[in-house]
Amino acid sequence: MAVVAPKIGCVPQTLLEWVKRVEVDAGVREGVTTCEAQRVRDLEREVKELRRANEILKLASAFFAQAELDRRLKS
Repeated sequence: MAVVAPKIGCVPQTLLEWVKRVEVDAGVREGVTTCEAQRVRDLEREVKELRRANEILKLASAFFAQAELDRRLKS
């Protein structure tokens, strides 16, 4: 690692991390593959968006329910 890393323009630790990542993705080493990690990130992003949408819908529902009550009281 120490010999090859400078030849490709990186530090040995970076090269070691790349090798580990390739080994995990190839199934040679235990760990979460790049694909699995990306899928988890995508799902977490989707959950965050859905929670935000649910919060907006709750607020809108409360707003319109209050407006309906106000309308009925005025009638």
